[in-house]
Amino acid sequence: MKRLTDSDIANMIGDTFIPDDIATKKSVRQELHLSKRIPKPDTPAPERITIDFHNHTEEEAWQMLTQVAASGARSATVITGASGILKPKFQQWCHDSIISPRILSVTPINNGSFTVKFHKNKSC
Repeated sequence: MKRLTDSDIANMIGDTFIPDDIATKKSVRQELHLSKRIPKPDTPAPERITIDFHNHTEEEAWQMLTQVAASGARSATVITGASGILKPKFQQWCHDSIISPRILSVTPINNGSFTVKFHKNKSC
């Protein structure tokens, strides 16, 4: 979204506009009712889902991942940790398991975290 500059405001009111300070800018923006002219989106931002596998067993991690995949979420951040059994297991689950058809992409964030994007409206 474009942020209005002083020249944009000057063009809107038709005179030379030279604000002295931040308070003047704010009062002019309020007088122009800019918050009403630029509507906010009706749809709320999607909830960010984060799954942390630390201190969980392989079975618990699998359950958490399948629940998120079945929930209809579009994406999730999965923290596997850099070492241990859950990082390779997670990668295996994403490529060769019953939830793999639901997964659109898996992108590494760092050595122990991934962003998982899911297909829209598909069940496991």
